[in-house]
Amino acid sequence: MKEKPRRARKSVASASPIYRVKITLAEVEPPIWRRIRIRGDVSLERLHDVFQCIMGWQDAHLHEWTVGGRRYGQPEPDEPDYEVEDEANLTLREAAPVEGAHFQYLYDLGDSWAHEVIVERIEPPDPEFRSLECLAAERACPPEDCGGPPGYEEFLKAIRDPRHPEHKEQLAWVGGRFDPEAFDFAGVNRRLRMLK
Repeated sequence: MKEKPRRARKSVASASPIYRVKITLAEVEPPIWRRIRIRGDVSLERLHDVFQCIMGWQDAHLHEWTVGGRRYGQPEPDEPDYEVEDEANLTLREAAPVEGAHFQYLYDLGDSWAHEVIVERIEPPDPEFRSLECLAAERACPPEDCGGPPGYEEFLKAIRDPRHPEHKEQLAWVGGRFDPEAFDFAGVNRRLRMLK
C-alpha cells in the first residue's frame, strides 16, 4: 500500500508577519479611528472589506488606495477614464513594508472620506494567529451619504441642537438617534470573525 505524502508544515520563517495598523478618518474632529492586528499577506482588496467592517461603512460606494503615489482600486471596464491598478495584486506587506509606513484609503469618491493608514508595529509571524482583530477604537462612523467631513460637522450641529431648523429632519433621516461617541467593540470583532 502506497503511503500518503505528508504535507510540509509552513515554517514560521515563511509565514506572514502580523501588522498592527491604525486607521484614522481624516479631517474629522474629534478623531475617529480604529486599531487592528492583521496578517501582512492580506491583499488591499481584502483590506477594503476589513476597513468597511471596522469603520462601519456600508460598502455602497467606490473606493481607492493611494500607495507611494500610485492609485489602486477595482478597475471599472465601463469607465475608461477611471484608471486604477488592481487592488487584488498588492498586499499590505508590499504597500507598507516597514513600521511607520503609511498610505491612504479613500471611500466614497463623492463624499471623499479619506482614511490615513499607518503601520504602528510589525510583529514576527505567529502560527497561532488565524484571524484578525480590532484592538482599540474611538467614536462612531459617520452616517453614510452625509456629505463628507463638512456635511458630518453640520449633521452633528443639527442633531445636538433641538432649536436647529434641521434637527427633527436629520434625526429622522438617521433613524431617530445617533451617538457620535458610540462604538460596538464586541459587535465589530464578531463581524470580523465572520468575514470570509
